[in-house]
Amino acid sequence: MSVDIKKKLVNWETMDNRRDKDINSMFLKIPFLAGLSAVEKFALQKYIIFRDFRHNEIVLNEDDSINGFYLILAGKLKVIQLSAEGQEHILAIHKKGDFFGEMALLDGKTSPGTIVALKDGRIGLIPKASFLNIIMKNSLVIDRIIAMLCMRLRQAWLQIRAMSFEDAEHRIRFALHELGEKFGIRDCRGILIDLDITHQNIANLSSTSRETVTRFLSIAAKANEIEVIANKKIFLKDNFSKKLHFL
Repeated sequence: MSVDIKKKLVNWETMDNRRDKDINSMFLKIPFLAGLSAVEKFALQKYIIFRDFRHNEIVLNEDDSINGFYLILAGKLKVIQLSAEGQEHILAIHKKGDFFGEMALLDGKTSPGTIVALKDGRIGLIPKASFLNIIMKNSLVIDRIIAMLCMRLRQAWLQIRAMSFEDAEHRIRFALHELGEKFGIRDCRGILIDLDITHQNIANLSSTSRETVTRFLSIAAKANEIEVIANKKIFLKDNFSKKLHFL
C-alpha cells in the first residue's frame, strides 16, 4: 500500500472518529436521547444517513412527509411559511446541535414549514423505522419526550402571546430575546447574539417590515439598549432586557 493511500485512510478514520464523537456529544445534549444506553446510542449511530446542503437550499418542503429524525451537524437552518401574498414568515431558526422531525414521527403529520439553509452545512438522518424501533422501547425516553413536548407547548403559548401585540416594537423585542436565548453568548455586559442575521430575517421572525426593524435597531442603539456589531451580530445590553416586561 502506498504512503499516499495510507495517509488518506488515516485521515478518513480521523474524520469518522471526530464525527462519531460529535454525534455522541449531541445525543447527550438532547434530553430524551440522553436516557439511551450506550448500546442503543451505538445502534442509532449505525443508521445515520448524512447529507450536505448549501446556502438557500431547500432541505425539506412544507407538507413533505418526514421520513426520519434529523440532526444538524453543521450550519444553520430556518423554518418558514409563506403567506398567500408570498411573504416569508420565519417560524424558527436551528443551529448545529439542534434537531427536528421527532414530532412528525410521533403523530404521522407532515412538515409544518419549509426548511431552508441559512448557510452551508450538514444534517444526519436517522430513518423513521430505526428511530422508532429503538426509542419506543425505552420508557425513560418516552417520559422525557412527553416533558419536552410540554415545554414546547408552553413556549408556543408565549410566542403566540408576544406575537399578538399590535405594537411592532414588542414583537421585535421578543424575536431578539428568543434569538438571544438560543444563540446568545452571555457575559457581564449582556448577551451577544452569535448569529449572522439580517434585518429582513428579524422582520420575518417578528411579522413586520425590514424598514421597521432597521428603525427600531437604530433607536435602540441610540438608547444604549443594543449594539450592532460587524458581521451582522447584535449585542443585547442590560437596558434591553429591562424592557421585556411582557414576557
